[in-house]
Amino acid sequence: MSGQPVALTLLGSSGGLAKAVLAILNRSVQDAADPIHSIIQHSTLHLIDIKQKDPAYYADLYPHLFSRLSLHQLDLMDVEAFREHLINSGTKAVIDVSWADTLHMLGCCNEMGIAYVNTALENSEVDDDASLYGFPLAERYERFERQKDTFNNSTSVICSGMNPGIVQWMAMKLRQENPQVNPLACYIIEHDNSFYSDQSVVQPETVYTSWSVECFLDEAIHSYPMFVRHRIPLYLYEDVYSAEYRVSLGDKTFYGCLMPHEEVMTMGKMWDCEIGFIYRVSEATTEVIRAHLDDTDVLWDWKQQIIEPSVSDVEGQDLVGVLMVYENEEKYMYNTLSSRDIFPKYRTNATYFQVACGVYAALSSILLDPLPKGAHYVEELLQTGKSKYENYLTYYMKDFVRGTNPRSDGLLHQRRREA
Repeated sequence: MSGQPVALTLLGSSGGLAKAVLAILNRSVQDAADPIHSIIQHSTLHLIDIKQKDPAYYADLYPHLFSRLSLHQLDLMDVEAFREHLINSGTKAVIDVSWADTLHMLGCCNEMGIAYVNTALENSEVDDDASLYGFPLAERYERFERQKDTFNNSTSVICSGMNPGIVQWMAMKLRQENPQVNPLACYIIEHDNSFYSDQSVVQPETVYTSWSVECFLDEAIHSYPMFVRHRIPLYLYEDVYSAEYRVSLGDKTFYGCLMPHEEVMTMGKMWDCEIGFIYRVSEATTEVIRAHLDDTDVLWDWKQQIIEPSVSDVEGQDLVGVLMVYENEEKYMYNTLSSRDIFPKYRTNATYFQVACGVYAALSSILLDPLPKGAHYVEELLQTGKSKYENYLTYYMKDFVRGTNPRSDGLLHQRRREA
């Protein structure tokens, strides 16, 4: 795109991630040095949700952006109504942080040559098919892959949040340090110990996470553990929480569970090594799941609550990064943020802010860079050589820790311990 003011559409505007994305854009419109300031300052941002918030909600949270907003209430299952919105609004780019079907939303954008950015793969048919128990992510990925090359009439960045998204950028940064040596493994790692400091606000029979509880449970109790080795996806027919895997980052060590994730599939297709996602959430949520391994279905009947600093003080932090494993050493890179630092500035939690930084980087690249047409995962976007993704990302996410472990913990089977 030319960098001129445009009409943008944000899908899922009432949700937690949209709250973080809008918080960044609210800063962007105030900051003349922000890469997309001149665009956002004069553009119209159309907000769509099936249950739209009251205008006062947006006016309170985003006072500098509010005059640029146009609110719409729309069920995105109605694809024809979405298509009509795109035409009537003159939308040039769509930011999709909703649960709407990715193939449907991207398909409409591709038909009209409209740019598109999202953070995850969604597929309503997969969600409604109980026979796919254990493999929902894999099925969403495979269905998207079968159509991916047909989306060649527009430019889109697929799965650009924190993970997937920013972690692929980290992985490629680490690979660039020693491009002649192929790693044995590349692990996406996350340790999110964010939780309320005041235990009195914690309710019984409630699952707490720092992002969508339903999506977390989909990975944690509705899927089998998986990883990719030599470009082949492999599955362990056991509960995700029945085993855990060691991660060392200098003087930090934690054990996390092996979970399916989009970047494992996309990077696993590109690199010939072992790739997996190792994830540990708060001890409170970990204990809840382990206590119900004999009947995890009961957890779907519990209340679901996102850990919100607006409710009570949130201690801990979310550490997300990449561990690159070699024969005799390991390289790592990660970002750590706390809600105590993020909430006063952006009125969201640390996890959502991390994801929003990936959205911002992809959106900025779509708006400013001469990208080729087609649907690009972040690693593919970087390989085009046309994107300044790193420049945009680091405008809001500035602090990264990099280091080397002088020894290696090996592959997944060597890191494993029974929970």
